[in-house]
Amino acid sequence: MDLIIKPIVTEKMTQQAELLNRYAFVVSKFANKIDIKKSVESLYNVKVKSVKTMNYYGKTKTKFTKAGVVQGKRNSFKKAIVQIAEGKIDFYNNVV
Repeated sequence: MDLIIKPIVTEKMTQQAELLNRYAFVVSKFANKIDIKKSVESLYNVKVKSVKTMNYYGKTKTKFTKAGVVQGKRNSFKKAIVQIAEGKIDFYNNVV
């Protein structure tokens, strides 16, 4: 089972990566901090300083349309913010 699902690349996280060496990832809901640390160190060959995790629960959304009321739900996910000791992670090195 793969723990790291995808990196989060936003304007805020890009700024934190440049200033504080922090990177964000969407991870498996069942992953703990130790597993996330080992996975990031093996995937990107960096030394992890700290890991912070947070759970986002799916919100229900309601939309009023011509066809009537449409209800839906966003997916829930777990996010991890990883601070590395030194160096940087390049997410775009394998993009064709």
